[in-house]
Amino acid sequence: MFITKKHISRRTVLKCAGVNLALPFLGAMVPAATALAQTAAAPKIRTGFFYIPHGAIMHNTSHGPGMDRWTPSGAGADFKLSTILAPLEPHKKYVTSFGNLENAASAGSVHTLNPATWLSATRPRPGTVANMSATLDQVIAKLISQDTPLPSLEVASETTVQVAAGSGGSYTTLSFRDEHSPLPMEPNPRKVFLQLFGEGDTPQERAAIGHQTNSMLDMILNRTKKLQSELGGEDRAILDNYLDSVREIERRAQKAGGKDLSAFKIPNAPIGELDDFNEQVKLMFDLLALAYQADLTRVASYIMVSEGTNRTYNHIGVPDAFHPVSHHANDLERINKLVKIQTWHMEKFAEFLAKMAATPDGQGTLLDHSIFMYGSNMSNSDLHNNYPIPNILVGGGNGKMKLGGQHLVLPERTPIANLHLTLLQKVGLERDKFGDSTGTIAGV
Repeated sequence: MFITKKHISRRTVLKCAGVNLALPFLGAMVPAATALAQTAAAPKIRTGFFYIPHGAIMHNTSHGPGMDRWTPSGAGADFKLSTILAPLEPHKKYVTSFGNLENAASAGSVHTLNPATWLSATRPRPGTVANMSATLDQVIAKLISQDTPLPSLEVASETTVQVAAGSGGSYTTLSFRDEHSPLPMEPNPRKVFLQLFGEGDTPQERAAIGHQTNSMLDMILNRTKKLQSELGGEDRAILDNYLDSVREIERRAQKAGGKDLSAFKIPNAPIGELDDFNEQVKLMFDLLALAYQADLTRVASYIMVSEGTNRTYNHIGVPDAFHPVSHHANDLERINKLVKIQTWHMEKFAEFLAKMAATPDGQGTLLDHSIFMYGSNMSNSDLHNNYPIPNILVGGGNGKMKLGGQHLVLPERTPIANLHLTLLQKVGLERDKFGDSTGTIAGV
């Protein structure tokens, strides 16, 4: 319960100010003896989906369970994190791990279908054009993120156009808006920054460019409305589609322009992709953290390293490229290198979680009010198989997630779509089916 002595109407404050001014949340805006969750100031749930390729070192190498470096054990006070998950120790109470998940939609595809089917659990239908289904992140975005400047944000640490993963194409992304609309993953942090805060390297430049852009949109709309009345039915439909795109740009520009970001420390616009991979991964996480904090979006997906990557990890003492070393042939030296790489990625994710946990949000933190899914759509990288796939959830979910830390051993070959369906219910969307789901997962 959040109790104050006086109730200050936010609308009244804005009237007294005489201008439209976005204010931070103040305790006095909540009526006395009113639960925060019953007010317009109730925290908004955030979701994020963080993808790594090549699975994890689990029990299914030739070395058996003794070499499993991913799977935790126990629950609550007895919950023990594994070698790879150890960086999550400060946030252990928020972690739920799952055993025996499978994604049949990507079976046998090697690398080509893994990213897109991770959040769809739907096998793409044959054809020359994209033909799958809306992914989990986009279904959620339609419910919780339509009133933000960016309904969703899709980023990557490097290009997803790689030979080993089919040289690009529709299924190298994590996100499909609908069955025919893949959303590209942006690897350039400068472009991500401009998406979030607008064109320009300084606040003054961004304000000037934003004003100019809005004026141009107004001019375009006025001219095209006149043209609309002079066109035939087919041309009018084409023009309508164009105007819908323009209106969406205008909507985002207006919402971004209406955001009061004065309370946030916004860095200078990045120059582009960074040669230092450690800094590149960290910068993308920093931009996502700022986007969540400023409520510029509530849904994000991030390919932390691409499916066919030849990225080397010299900065952690692994000069080998990730993809070639993932074909470990049960060689212990290669397996240990993979464990180092997989642990390093978890460390970067844990640093992001620390930012979320340190950022106040109403009566909790951003981590309290978020659900983040981290994992892979592959199991044993040497076999290119898809069972069991390593995935975890982290976050309080606005009070919807069970806390204490737990590893849930599910029935064998539980569809990952059951996890997706469970997440949909956690964010408030009641559905009976998603992908090849057979039900929800209890105890989450």
